Amino acid sequence: MLYETFNSLKEAHGQDYFTSRVGDEIVQNLNPRFELREYQKEAIGRFDFYITEYRQRRLPSHLLFHMATGSGKTLIMAANILQLYKRGYRNFIFFVNSVNIIEKTRDNFLNPLSEKYLFAPKIKFGEKEVLIKEVQNFEGVNSDNINIIFTTIQGLHTRLNQPRENVLTEEDFEGKDIVLISDEAHHLQTLTRNNKNEKEIEKSWEYTVLKRIFEKNRKNILLEFTATVDLNNPDIRNKYQDKLIFQYDLKQFRLDKYSKEIEVLQASLEPIDRALQAVILSQYRRKIAEKHKILLKPVILFKSKSIKESKENYEKFLTKIKNLSLKDIEKIKSRSSGTDLGKAFEYFDKEKITLDNLINELKIDFSEEKIMLLDSENIDEEKQLKLNSLENPNNEIRAIFAVNMLNEGWDVLNLFDIVRLYDTRDGKTLRDGTYIPGSTTMSEAQLIGRGARYFPFVIQNNDDMYRRKFDDDLDNELRIIETLHYHCKHNPKYIFEIKQTLTQIGILPEKTFQYDLFVKPEIKNKNIWKRGYIFQNERQKRDRSEIFSLNDIHIKNEYYYEFPTGQIEESFLFDEQNVIKSKTNVTEIYLNFLDLGINLIRAGMDYLEFYRFNNLKRYFPNINSINDFILDNNYLSGIKVKIKGPDFRINELTQKDKLNIVLYVLTSISEKLITTDSEYRGTKEFKPYEISKVFFDRKVKYDVSNAGGINLISFNYDWFAQTSFYGTSEERNFLEFISRFIKELKKKYKEVFLFRNERYVKIYNFDDGSAFEPDFILFLVEKQKSSRGSKKRYKSTKNERIISYQIFIEPKGDLFLDANGTFEHSKEGWKEKFLLRLENEAEIFLEFQNSEYKLLGLPFYNQQLEERFREFFEQKLLSR
Repeated sequence: MLYETFNSLKEAHGQDYFTSRVGDEIVQNLNPRFELREYQKEAIGRFDFYITEYRQRRLPSHLLFHMATGSGKTLIMAANILQLYKRGYRNFIFFVNSVNIIEKTRDNFLNPLSEKYLFAPKIKFGEKEVLIKEVQNFEGVNSDNINIIFTTIQGLHTRLNQPRENVLTEEDFEGKDIVLISDEAHHLQTLTRNNKNEKEIEKSWEYTVLKRIFEKNRKNILLEFTATVDLNNPDIRNKYQDKLIFQYDLKQFRLDKYSKEIEVLQASLEPIDRALQAVILSQYRRKIAEKHKILLKPVILFKSKSIKESKENYEKFLTKIKNLSLKDIEKIKSRSSGTDLGKAFEYFDKEKITLDNLINELKIDFSEEKIMLLDSENIDEEKQLKLNSLENPNNEIRAIFAVNMLNEGWDVLNLFDIVRLYDTRDGKTLRDGTYIPGSTTMSEAQLIGRGARYFPFVIQNNDDMYRRKFDDDLDNELRIIETLHYHCKHNPKYIFEIKQTLTQIGILPEKTFQYDLFVKPEIKNKNIWKRGYIFQNERQKRDRSEIFSLNDIHIKNEYYYEFPTGQIEESFLFDEQNVIKSKTNVTEIYLNFLDLGINLIRAGMDYLEFYRFNNLKRYFPNINSINDFILDNNYLSGIKVKIKGPDFRINELTQKDKLNIVLYVLTSISEKLITTDSEYRGTKEFKPYEISKVFFDRKVKYDVSNAGGINLISFNYDWFAQTSFYGTSEERNFLEFISRFIKELKKKYKEVFLFRNERYVKIYNFDDGSAFEPDFILFLVEKQKSSRGSKKRYKSTKNERIISYQIFIEPKGDLFLDANGTFEHSKEGWKEKFLLRLENEAEIFLEFQNSEYKLLGLPFYNQQLEERFREFFEQKLLSR
């Protein structure tokens, strides 16, 4: 399929083949609050490659992005719109199946005050500001704007089949390049799924979109986005063979830790008793969040089979809560052992929260005004507003009773419990054992997928707030905030069906198992464990008062500008050697930036909004005026420009030429600052932490479906500090490398211990505060040196110093090599450069009597580049 072809291109050309195509201009015009994730850059880069370079591009172009719920599809849409605007497209139609989604998307695209607004406050291409305008048709629209029609599929179909004045008609598409964007695009696949006769086809929505709009013009583009595409259906698979450009499904979303984990909690209880269990678990979750200063109000969804049942369950629930008794809670507590519910009661006991107090809390937090009954017969504007703002701290809704209204288009991050208040099944198992989920089970699984969106939070200031943090620490109480519970009746056949379905769509892993990452008992008896330290730096907000030059934030002071030469080449078709060139004399000159003229530099700065003094002062707080920035040699005055072009152009630079050069340099500086300048830095001071408190024993859950060449590694070496770990072949090769040198190391050092760093230790890049967790940390303690000419060792004296080394080491596979077969220009290259800076720049201000500590970093270990690693290893560790 198309995405597999693109996967091969990426494999052949390197990991950043597509992500590197995401230009600064696109990033700058998106809302800076939504920092692009790597997979989002991948999607944007693939689209750019397809429309600009892909030789098998189909015209008109029809593409599908298959992306998990919660993965940021609308941000990709916004980036695609910006990319297409650069290519000359001005007219866009956004359509979807549901009116609710239309309203939400309209807000995201048009309302700068919305928390989820997708674009920068000002969209600018060059110095031209671009506006986004909603229009009803494309007649008389401003060709400088991004013009968008928002509609449902049904509405679009109706508009074209029942034309009215000032509304979109088929004539609107004549002679215009149109981009159609379809969200929840699986609704557009009606023709493909069903065999229909010609008259039915002509009346369908899909026919309206494809035949009456999309195929009107070879330059038209149709972009479909969906979290659901049935590639098992041969007709759909065949249709999207050359269209599915990006595949980032729920499985990959979960593997990349952007989703909650899912636990199925089954109980042989009546529906309302299952509901009560969910309420207690929800309250426990809220208390854990409060303990760790996380602002969280968890929400429960109670799902019924019909509107009538939902109303009945709603009434029963309210009655249960109003009359909640000690006996009700004690009954649940008695059967909770060994579950997350059991952990909740353990926590209540530990924190001295009595069951009476818990009952009072539940009666307040789940009172009638904080519960919502939602269905087609119970929906109004007020409920809609509350439903769309459940994450707002001022919204007190804790539970919702619903049937099917929330199965699509409902985005809520603080949904943590889904309770199934019925017990029916509709899946089928074929003779060959293949399980086919029924429509009910599939819709339940998709609803769970929506609820699996991760609730962002930070514990340490270096945490990625959007990703799971405790997969490697299963006993951590905060895992409850990374877990969605699906409550259902104990029914083995249904449990099998829902787990099979969740596995099929990627929400549950195919197989997981736990292993113990423990420090070996014999290591715990060693001095290094009892009295040793590990040193880590911190990430801090950058103190911009330290910035006194462009160089301080890594802005280069040399630029290259080339004029077109005007040279013409002519060659004969069948004789490549016979080339006729027109002659143009080319000259290169170097100029100081100020030589272009201070007045022109001021004009260029006035032209570029970035150089308003208030904004400039934010980046360079030590300048006092625009004049300072221009005339000081640490800023613009220190810049040199190399100019190349035809003699006649270089020798007679016009004012316009000079202004173009000025604008080029100023724009280069501003773009670099906007896209790379970080608010953070890593401190150069490394503080001590007791090794025994950092490398604690932990239980780790391992997902077999994410194996990718990763296997259990268990070496029974006395110098390897832990029991076992899961690692790559490159990491195994590194351990074998150490084993070959262990005798030499033990001759020189009295203690040699290697620790696997499984999310124990983070260090931060000095320049921008980027977090890095090196895979291994090697600890070495020097032996006391022997006297010259004597084979005996000195006994310890007060003046002798014992030197301990802490060495960070990171194995990296061939996948991360750059085009030159090194790591210098690879995406991970900054980590290697950072490691090599540690020896000279890391500062340790801790010394005990007769003890000294030193930090080192080695280049990446790679089997192909082992000779380079060995040279560093021997020089730094064996030749001292």
